[in-house]
Amino acid sequence: MPGKTNIHQIRTPEGIVFSQLLAGPASRFSAWLVDAVIILILSIILTIVFALLSIISADFAGAMGTLGYFVLSVGYGVFCEWSWRGQTIGKRMFRLRVVDADGMRLQFNQIVMRNLLRFVDSLPAFYFIGGVTCLLNKKCQRLGDLAANTIVIRYPIVTQPNLEQLLAGKFNSLRQYPHLEARLRQRVSPGEAPVMLQAIMRREEFDADARVELYRELAEYFRARAEFPAEATDGITDEQYLRNLLDVLYRPRAAKKIETAVSA
Repeated sequence: MPGKTNIHQIRTPEGIVFSQLLAGPASRFSAWLVDAVIILILSIILTIVFALLSIISADFAGAMGTLGYFVLSVGYGVFCEWSWRGQTIGKRMFRLRVVDADGMRLQFNQIVMRNLLRFVDSLPAFYFIGGVTCLLNKKCQRLGDLAANTIVIRYPIVTQPNLEQLLAGKFNSLRQYPHLEARLRQRVSPGEAPVMLQAIMRREEFDADARVELYRELAEYFRARAEFPAEATDGITDEQYLRNLLDVLYRPRAAKKIETAVSA
């Protein structure tokens, strides 16, 4: 049996290493049970609908029922995982997500492939083949994952970082331009700010050269979102510029006024 670990690491060409926590067979099976119950309920509803067709033709109703169950079984996973970026209802409950094994964007054909092969993984019953494959595979992949080059990861609940410790200690020159602060908050999406925050929080995990390059690219990207005057950014490193941006985004001016009043 290959050496198993619950951590999957992806190294980018720039030398940046990202770690992902792999989902184990137990959590994956639990998520599958939830989805199976949902599919069963939908199948019962579908059976009732097709039962009405048996009045016209019993053979036609039986054929449509079989086809409908197949479409529902595959379509449920495909629809949910494509709409919710690799998640079904069961995966959401257990904080699991399907991702590309190489860290690329999850493609529609990968989702279709892994869901089509569920029938093979589920043989002879209760995902026996898929479960055994997960146990023998170092990335905990079932046959559908191997064919689609996907893995299932688990994302734990992330605690709120200590922003006071992370951002304190430096004068923030961006605070001199409140109208540009407001523009920055309007233009930076809720999904973009955490990327910058994670890059700062995980600075020690990056190689020195890769860290400098990463911060340079992030700084260039966010400078284009809201351009501050040269006097506000000259003489500070890309890392400090990012810290100043995080200070603006995560600690609004009202909070800064309260801090100043208390310290006075």
